[in-house]
Amino acid sequence: MTRSEPVEDDDRVPWPEDSAAGGGLGASPARSSPPSEDDALVRWAFAQSPATAALYDTRLRLRLATVRMEQVIGRPEKAMRGKRVSEILVDPQSERTEQHMRRVLASGEEEQLQVTLRLPGHERESVWTISLVPVRGPGGAVRGVLLSAQDVTAEHLARERLVLVNEASLRIGTTLDLARSSQELADVAVPQLADFATVDLLPSIEGGEDPRAGPPGKPVKLRRVASRSVLEGSPEEVVAHGALATYPEGSPAAECLAAGRPLLRKVTPGALTAWERDAPERAARVRKYGFHSVLAIPMRARGITLGVVTFSRHRRPEPFERDDLLLAEEITARAAVCIDNARRYSRERRTSLALQSSLLPGRPPRQAAVEIASRYLPASARPGVGGDWFDVIPLSGARVALVVGDVVGHGIQASAAMGRLRTAVRTLADVDLRPDELLTHLDDLVIHLSAEADSAQVPSGDIGATCLYAVYDPVSRRCTLARAGHPVPALATPDGAVEFLDVPASPPLGVGGLPFETIELELAEGSVLTLYTNGLVDSREQGVDEGLQTLREVLARPATSLESSCDAVLEALLPDRPADDVALLMARTRALDAAHVATWDVPAEASAVARARKEACLQLDAWGLDEAAFVTELVVSELVTNALRYGDAPIRLRLIRDKNLIIEVSDGSSTAPHLRRARSSDEGGRGLLLVAQLTQGWGTRQTYTGKTIWAEQSLTAA
Repeated sequence: MTRSEPVEDDDRVPWPEDSAAGGGLGASPARSSPPSEDDALVRWAFAQSPATAALYDTRLRLRLATVRMEQVIGRPEKAMRGKRVSEILVDPQSERTEQHMRRVLASGEEEQLQVTLRLPGHERESVWTISLVPVRGPGGAVRGVLLSAQDVTAEHLARERLVLVNEASLRIGTTLDLARSSQELADVAVPQLADFATVDLLPSIEGGEDPRAGPPGKPVKLRRVASRSVLEGSPEEVVAHGALATYPEGSPAAECLAAGRPLLRKVTPGALTAWERDAPERAARVRKYGFHSVLAIPMRARGITLGVVTFSRHRRPEPFERDDLLLAEEITARAAVCIDNARRYSRERRTSLALQSSLLPGRPPRQAAVEIASRYLPASARPGVGGDWFDVIPLSGARVALVVGDVVGHGIQASAAMGRLRTAVRTLADVDLRPDELLTHLDDLVIHLSAEADSAQVPSGDIGATCLYAVYDPVSRRCTLARAGHPVPALATPDGAVEFLDVPASPPLGVGGLPFETIELELAEGSVLTLYTNGLVDSREQGVDEGLQTLREVLARPATSLESSCDAVLEALLPDRPADDVALLMARTRALDAAHVATWDVPAEASAVARARKEACLQLDAWGLDEAAFVTELVVSELVTNALRYGDAPIRLRLIRDKNLIIEVSDGSSTAPHLRRARSSDEGGRGLLLVAQLTQGWGTRQTYTGKTIWAEQSLTAA
């Protein structure tokens, strides 16, 4: 027999003072004399030990128990003697404990386990750590098992509360969505803390506004935004999600909001009677499902009351305690900050979207130069919309400017900066600056804006932006482009080929000190120029190179319209809501042929004015625009005369028939004319004033070889 082999009980090894019980734990087999006074003292000492312990023989029958064990079990030792653990406590954990006791008898090794028990006479379950120690005889053989138990319920509950607090910090506030954050709070609380939890917010919270100070008015009106139950389908719930409910005075929600502090209430018959009078449907659910304990916690963040969270128990028999109240306050406070962040984010996002919507162009008017389709998608996960923008700007001579830009950052500041840059681009475009010159002026503006923000100590005052500016002329079919740190545009030709234009790389706006370069190319009629911001091709799902390849493949596919091409691009590159703002602008080029354009070289002689008027009138007659001849003669006469008098050769007259009639006179001088108020004694100086009054608009643009003066005459008025 080994030292750890158990010895079965027999009559040769009597128990001290209890030989009639039969046993196998006690003195040496050679010792058969009556027990001494020491044996009695040891037995008394064991019984009066403060430990919760019991001694079992090799048949797992109880032999001795301490007074503390008797108190815990609720039965005297005499009633438990000779019984197994499973006979003393009818609980699944008793069978598990016996299995471990058999292993101790077989192995001779100590074992420990943790059990959760509902002991007789106790309201709630308790958690015990049990040590099972083998008891050996003089020869080393295992003669029994000493069971020692320690109540660790308090420590267990404390750990559970810490775990719940940690879980709340991880699970609540994963998004900046108010309803989602509220639901995350309810999901964390059930079933770890409560059997049923609801989150109700003040109606003013939904609009992002700060509620008024002080307690809410009477009766209290709250909107249900989240709930969770241990029962499938939440049958206890009376108020549907999204519904506005009235809470009567005396209800936990109304009372805790009025008091401004958390409440712990037991559901008493008196309270139920009051609820049946003021809220009969709620009272019926309370009775039906056996609600017995309620916690109501006001949800506050940054000095603002947002609503109330209610935790209830009806399945767990134990009522809420003070520690449960502190735990509920802790997780509610964490959730309140997240919900307030979501509320503030929603308010800023709405403001930013409204601001950006007012700044982005609506449906652009029909252009002779291009057919336009565009899309703008705000980010779904950023704190506020960004500064992406696009624009289509009509220019003189039936030309058009295409602009796409992206201001660094998100929120109202980015939208405001975008608005200022968009306005600046339109202003600079009106003076017909070349793309590289326009970007240079825009770069200076961004530097000034950053300096203003720094001097005003605005948070995140540094302003940076990227921009792509392109000008297309439908008469020459020439397109001039320049970019400042912006992604290169894509060009799809009518034969189905797609390429990314090699527009010279230049630094983003706001760097300063470096030049911008342009590229000029001729586009076939029907070519599609695609401008976009970085959010279209660079996402979490794919990198820039992969995004560009996908864009190339989509643009190469035949499409029924430009609008369907826009949709196809977004569907291929952004199957879900974008993580960054996206602006997309597609333009299909048109061309104005000889049927819409007439050009004449004007010799540097006085008689050329009359010939120019005659040629212009003949062309109007060929176009069927005789009614416009009178004004056209006056404008041509004035502009050609000015070019002959103040300009340099070569001089050229051009008429462009678009929705309006455009009259252009070019010469080799860079000196631009200007309006002035002629005095009564002056013989000249009234020509441009007359042009301005007779036409819809006029202006001057610089060219590489001189200047062009233009005037636009409305054909509808004619």
